[in-house]
Amino acid sequence: MGSLNSALTFLWALLGTRVSRLQEARSSRDRGASAVELAIITAVILGIAGIVLAAINIFVTNESAKISGG
Repeated sequence: MGSLNSALTFLWALLGTRVSRLQEARSSRDRGASAVELAIITAVILGIAGIVLAAINIFVTNESAKISGG
């Protein structure tokens, strides 16, 4: 679980940085930069969702093995 926490921490920090840059780009009316930042933010959110999905899948698999006695 340590590597999962490290990955989530990294992605959370990356998301925070990109959101800050997006806010800065929008305040200066830089549309090109905001589009790039939105694409990166979307990719980071998808990465976080994938990690959470994998963790849930592993948990469910382990618990179902306990229930079925295997």
